[in-house]
Amino acid sequence: MGDVLKRGAPPADSADGATKPDFPLARGIPKSTRIRLGLKDRLIFWLMVAALHALSFLPDFILYKLGEAGGLMFHRFDRRHVRIGIRNLEIAFPELSDPERRRILRASYVNLGRTGAEYVRLGGFFYRRLARRVTYNRLDIWNNLTPRYPGKGALILTAHFGGFELLPAGHALHGFQISLVHHTQRFLAGDALVTFIRERVGVQIIRKHTAAREMLRGLKRGDIIGIPLDQNAKRSEAIWVPFFNELAATPSGFDRLAMMAGVPVVPVFIVRQPDGRSHVIEIFEEIPQHRTGDRKADALVNTARYQKAIEEMVRKYPEQWLWTHRRYRTRPVSGTPSLYA
Repeated sequence: MGDVLKRGAPPADSADGATKPDFPLARGIPKSTRIRLGLKDRLIFWLMVAALHALSFLPDFILYKLGEAGGLMFHRFDRRHVRIGIRNLEIAFPELSDPERRRILRASYVNLGRTGAEYVRLGGFFYRRLARRVTYNRLDIWNNLTPRYPGKGALILTAHFGGFELLPAGHALHGFQISLVHHTQRFLAGDALVTFIRERVGVQIIRKHTAAREMLRGLKRGDIIGIPLDQNAKRSEAIWVPFFNELAATPSGFDRLAMMAGVPVVPVFIVRQPDGRSHVIEIFEEIPQHRTGDRKADALVNTARYQKAIEEMVRKYPEQWLWTHRRYRTRPVSGTPSLYA
């Protein structure tokens, strides 16, 4: 990989997930953070829940085929996001031919379709069976961190990568506590559905409007908090660091939180396996944090390291990343022409 993602030796039984790390054990069903719904939104919510439960009776060979077909259909008709995806791939892989970039984008839509099939599984009956499809690699890294950070939690650096909804869910289904920052969606019934699915598997939801305070408190009591750091930040919250050799607006709060809490930043990604249905949670060594006392300079160095870790995973498995997001929407200089024009 590179200097950022240093691989530790995998434990002998990591393939079957038998080795237990020093993750905090689940403290029971987390307190619900679901928002209040009006009558119309409540009805839509329960209709969606019923639909997911009904679809979950489909066997895998049908459900995954439907998911893949749905992904291919969106790829065929979602012209706006296809253009965005191709532009991102041109920035990331200028050395590739146009047909090869289009192949990667098409495969990423198929991956999203499979993720949709797994979302049906999470939202329907028999959702606990998904734990059998998620195993770990390099659990020893967590146990090695414990003596260095006694009583403290950790920040999980991740991305919209692989079967990303299964990363917190699979972790919680294995009986370990994990928290996730959630941005409240405008579609309230959909927001309630996402919250319902995550909370019932044991994921602790932290709402964005209380995120900073809750995350700091949680990290200091030993919580594990996962944050995807692969999407565009608005100008007031951005720090510009390279991502595929192009300056990208990246949330500055992630590094600030790590510094304030004094916790390690550990890159963790869930990688879809060649069979399309099983997954491995890949854990990497913590990313060293630059601490010189110059907060701005330190934040630039650290955030660049975080982005490099994500970039290395995307380079290794480009078909598994969400290319259709406008990662470079906010430009370093206001008024600069958009890269997506």
